[in-house]
Amino acid sequence: MNNEEIISHIDHTLLKAFSTWDDIVKLCDEAVKYKTASVCVPPYYVKRIRENYPELDICTVVGFPLGYETTSGKVADTKQCIDDGADEIDMVINICEVKNGNFDYVENEIRTLKEACKGKILKVIVETCYLTEEEKKRVCKCVTNAKADYIKTSTGFGTQGATIEDIKLFEKEIGPDVKIKAAGGIRTRAQAEEYIENGCDRVGASSVVSDIYG
Repeated sequence: MNNEEIISHIDHTLLKAFSTWDDIVKLCDEAVKYKTASVCVPPYYVKRIRENYPELDICTVVGFPLGYETTSGKVADTKQCIDDGADEIDMVINICEVKNGNFDYVENEIRTLKEACKGKILKVIVETCYLTEEEKKRVCKCVTNAKADYIKTSTGFGTQGATIEDIKLFEKEIGPDVKIKAAGGIRTRAQAEEYIENGCDRVGASSVVSDIYG
């Protein structure tokens, strides 16, 4: 797999709480230059990026990073992000309700946010580090039934990021129309390539571009 192929799967990411506009400009300039799949950025910057980089695919986050906001709050945030120019939404599921065993709530929330996306891409962050294997399987069904576009491993803010084992579990449990995004702890070209080769359509990473191009 050549560098261009790997980069085409990268959501070039900057989600630190102290991200400045200068940081965002650097991220976007790199995304344009190297043709990453998207930039993944804080919601606050979406409108400004759209105004300055009309050619970029913009991904942003909702319910991030803990997921326990109300559904109505997540819907409002999703609609605002879409109106501001986001092309993709990475939402965090309500992990509290997973632990409560309320998978109907989890599925319905995903479905509701998919509707709020108005045809744009919805990726569902399940934060695997907090889930048992059985919970991961149940959440895969929720994501599939709610017709989300992607299942995503992690926020990168939890106790652990992506693992190949979780990617293999996803491949067995999700429906055929759901793609996989790995994120959290993926920092090198070699790691990104491994995840892509194991079935990931997207890889969220902040430093793979610099690892490849310096």
